[in-house]
Amino acid sequence: MDEWHYDPTPDFDQTPIERLRGFPRHPNLFVYAARTLANLIVRLILRLGNRLEIEGREHLPAGESFVMVANHASHLDAPALLAALPLAQVHRAFPAAAADYFFTHLPVLAFSAIVMNAMPFDRKENPKQSIDACRQLLDARGHVLILFPEGTRTTDGSIGAFKPGIGFLAAGTDVPIVPCHIDGAFRAWPKGAWVPRPRKLKLRIGAPVRFRDMRRVKEDAVQIAETLRNRVIALQ
Repeated sequence: MDEWHYDPTPDFDQTPIERLRGFPRHPNLFVYAARTLANLIVRLILRLGNRLEIEGREHLPAGESFVMVANHASHLDAPALLAALPLAQVHRAFPAAAADYFFTHLPVLAFSAIVMNAMPFDRKENPKQSIDACRQLLDARGHVLILFPEGTRTTDGSIGAFKPGIGFLAAGTDVPIVPCHIDGAFRAWPKGAWVPRPRKLKLRIGAPVRFRDMRRVKEDAVQIAETLRNRVIALQ
């Protein structure tokens, strides 16, 4: 009879905080259960409190990894995009979140990692390394990456310029990029407000676009970013 052998997960010796801050995270039944329950509650709040309406779910690719890009006006944006996905898919969906904002203080860190399944994105020190991590994530089948190419929330409700990082990520790949527009989030929870207001939200999902023929150079990256921004604006 073969001797039984147990191999612990690579993060076995890490503290709970280190496990939450690390990426990629290893499977954890408690976290999965908590995330599922929390997302059910968040979806209920969005449906009842903000009357969330979603159009264009049929545009979401099936059976392959893809990127959802959207305008960024509020902390409600990522939950609204996650609500467009099947509940079982939230464990394989990763909103990119600023590492210097969402992965520093414990309460925000716990919410970001457990509820949102957020991926820490270093937008200041080493954005190229973060883009490489996004690319590796998309190489695995069935992952969803959620990006806000403006890089920060709007302060006046307008859609700012998209940073070229999304262009470097999408260029020369066959990964579908799905443009999305979220209406009402700025009125519901603008930057600087402490709590959300009961304002209606509407999410429109557009047809995916691919950039397999574009080069991974700055000129093409800027062009891709502008193309995606125009597609998001067209969904208003």
